Amino acid sequence: MVRDGRDARRPHGELVADVLAVLWAAGEPLTAQQVKTALDQGLARTTVATILARLHEKGTLTRTRPGRSFAYAPVEDAAGLAAGRMRRELEKEPQRDLVLKRFVSSLSVDDEDILRRLLLDTRTATDEASRTADSDGPEPEDDA
Repeated sequence: MVRDGRDARRPHGELVADVLAVLWAAGEPLTAQQVKTALDQGLARTTVATILARLHEKGTLTRTRPGRSFAYAPVEDAAGLAAGRMRRELEKEPQRDLVLKRFVSSLSVDDEDILRRLLLDTRTATDEASRTADSDGPEPEDDA
C-alpha cells in the first residue's frame, strides 16, 4: 500500500510493541480477537493471531486454551523483556568486558548512579542471603 509516494507499512516492530502493550495492560491472557479489538486499528484477526503465534514461538508469550481459541500472556513485563534482549546481546560478544565498559561509558551521570546503586544493592542482598544460608545449617549435636 502506497500513500503520498511512501510505503504505508509500519516501522519494524511497531505492531509487535503495540500488541505487547495491550497484553501488559490487560493483566490477563487475551485471545487474538480481544487483542485486535483493543488495538482498534482495523487489522485482520489473522494478522494479530500470526503476531501472537510468533511471539509465543520466541518464548515472549505463554499460551493457554481456555476455550476454542488460544489466549496469550506475556512471560515478562517490558523491563524484563528489555533486560533479556540486553543480556542476549552481551552473551553474543566474546569481549564482554569491553562491551560493558563501552555501555557504562555511554550512560548519563544519573543512569550511572542508578546502576552503581543497583549493583551495591544486589551485592548486599547476595551477602545477606549467604550469611542467612550459613546460619541456617544443622545445629551441632550435643555429646552429653
